[in-house]
Amino acid sequence: MTYDAALRALLTALLEEQGKTVSLPAGPEERRKLLRALMNTRPPKPIAPELLVLQDQILQDDLSRRVLTDADTLPPVPLDRRISLWRGDITALRCQAVVNAANPALLGCFRPLHNCIDNVIHSAAGIQLRLACHARMEAQGHPEPPGKAKLTPAYNLPAQYVLHTVGPRVEGEVTPADRTALESCYRFCLSLAATNQIEQVAFCCIATGVYGFPGEEAAALAVATVREELDHLPQIRQVIFNVFTPRDEVLYRALLF
Repeated sequence: MTYDAALRALLTALLEEQGKTVSLPAGPEERRKLLRALMNTRPPKPIAPELLVLQDQILQDDLSRRVLTDADTLPPVPLDRRISLWRGDITALRCQAVVNAANPALLGCFRPLHNCIDNVIHSAAGIQLRLACHARMEAQGHPEPPGKAKLTPAYNLPAQYVLHTVGPRVEGEVTPADRTALESCYRFCLSLAATNQIEQVAFCCIATGVYGFPGEEAAALAVATVREELDHLPQIRQVIFNVFTPRDEVLYRALLF
């Protein structure tokens, strides 16, 4: 099936699932945006295997047309041969495991087309990621606390795994508890990776977006914590600090170079 035919078939099925019979957008870009919006808002309920086949065809075709960066090609920083810094879209990084800054429900962002990292990762990974997170949360029976992490497959991402961690939500001044929780995010992700024979982890800037942790302090805590943990985790051969904005790159460069 062609890309456009798969896209039309999947959109029609997802709209019918919601009881909608709206006409599909005329342009391919608009149809692709509609698919992402429907994926973003779809609750974690079972889906027919044949629809996942269509979705995977679309997402893998999208991936094949992107410029990917292989984490193995990233140079180490001068002060630590196991740490690299890279600015770019984490969903375009070929790496064993990427870290997602999740919310306590661990189900991804439900705001259509929102540009937070949680939404971007779930949109690129596919519907299976929300279903996998839902299964883990149902087994746990309560929201994910700050400073912990869960491991899932990465599905249609160029990574193999996703480490989902919830950062502290800062309201007003940063508290000692906020700092401890943010440090724990990094420690727990690295420990969970090592336990599962994952040697390569790419961290996003945890809690610095809508959760309000000041970027400069968050970067300092991240770098210090990762360096300390790497002393105890020889299994981890590479940690990538993935930044997206020029400002965050400046912050991390000042700490790492």
